[in-house]
Amino acid sequence: MIRSLVASLTTIATGLVLAASPPAAAHEKPTVTWTDCADGVQCGKLRLPVDWERPRGETFELAVARRHATGAPSRRAGTLVFGPGGPGDSGYDRILAGNRFSPEILERFDTVSFDPRGVGRSGGPSCDLSPAKPWVLTSQDDFDRAAAANRATWDACRGTSPLWDHANTLNAVRDLEALRSALGLPKLTFHGSSYGTLLGAQYAERYPQRVRAIVLESVFDHSLDVRSFVRTQAAAAQDAFDEFVTWCDRTEECVLHGEDVRAIWNDVLDRSAPETAFLPIARLGSPDRAGLAKDIASLRAGGTLDLKLPPLVSSVFCADWPADVKDFRAYESLARDARAVAPDVRYGAGLLAIRTCLGWPNPVANPPRALHVRTRTPLLLLNSVHDVRTGYAWATNVARQLGPHGRLVTYEGSGHGAYRNTPCTEAVVDRYLIDLIVPPPGTRCAAA
Repeated sequence: MIRSLVASLTTIATGLVLAASPPAAAHEKPTVTWTDCADGVQCGKLRLPVDWERPRGETFELAVARRHATGAPSRRAGTLVFGPGGPGDSGYDRILAGNRFSPEILERFDTVSFDPRGVGRSGGPSCDLSPAKPWVLTSQDDFDRAAAANRATWDACRGTSPLWDHANTLNAVRDLEALRSALGLPKLTFHGSSYGTLLGAQYAERYPQRVRAIVLESVFDHSLDVRSFVRTQAAAAQDAFDEFVTWCDRTEECVLHGEDVRAIWNDVLDRSAPETAFLPIARLGSPDRAGLAKDIASLRAGGTLDLKLPPLVSSVFCADWPADVKDFRAYESLARDARAVAPDVRYGAGLLAIRTCLGWPNPVANPPRALHVRTRTPLLLLNSVHDVRTGYAWATNVARQLGPHGRLVTYEGSGHGAYRNTPCTEAVVDRYLIDLIVPPPGTRCAAA
């Protein structure tokens, strides 16, 4: 959900023209205006309503990119749409890079993606969304300052993007349906990653008759209340850290091999700023176990580590999740829960995400609830057992909600994302997307 905490802060691109001209009439098919922008890639713009409840009101241009299939026309399987994560990741850039999918998928499908509404080229605000420290709050004063700083940031952002108050995932679902229509697809073939799985799942719920195949990789569970969200995120971080300790115990590549890694780490935490606790979440997404071990060794020796958070596009996340945390007492109760389930990580990514939304002024447009999906082809879920960001418990819970309309494939390794990890994970997804082969119940792929 939250991108790498050690990534350099970036400024969201905003090369988008927003216009007040009315969109096409409701009965007219939306169209993408394409231009060649790279070898084998076209870049396009799809004009859509800012507010789907006012379809003849202000509009914006959804930034879209398409990479043409490399194979012969007789081998072509159709068009695959990719839903990026974050929230805040650029699917447009993924298509330009051309490295998200296997060679077989790139041969058989045109691959298409986009910057979701309110992100990057699709009406992303020109403001600084970098979270201010402290990331961990320790008093009512901290709490009050964080909420006030959030509100000041949002006021500044709102003035730079008409999409700010309309960036929730339910609106993005309607954007995705308009994109399907504009691409001329009778049914949607979709692969969502991390936060993009929420888009895919809610699309399947609203438009089940339009679904050909949907992959949910690193599954986001939108059915949780705030406390469950915080606890499960912390538990996922603790599980990933436990697996890291096991790796260090058995692997000489670990610079702490043969030592009490857990004791060393907790001593480092006791002597460091609370933000240091987020280091495992940053390193184990890849997973970069060796890098985490080197960081811990450096901190033990007196070194410093400047963790940086990339901006979380709060206009998306806070519109999908309630931060109904009224004061520091309620916040500290959540923090105690996180520490109870994650004693070696102490604060999960969920607590940090909630802190980002403190003071959100609007009603939650897309409140959490269980899924009710009824598609002809079951959705394919893929998750690592030791995923530090979208924990395995989320995937199993979403699979329970889907029942016969979902099928979970388990990758028995670590990291956030599993599709390209092994020939097994790649093959099971490719056969589903190309041939609509749903794997047997209980399918598992061994760790690399």
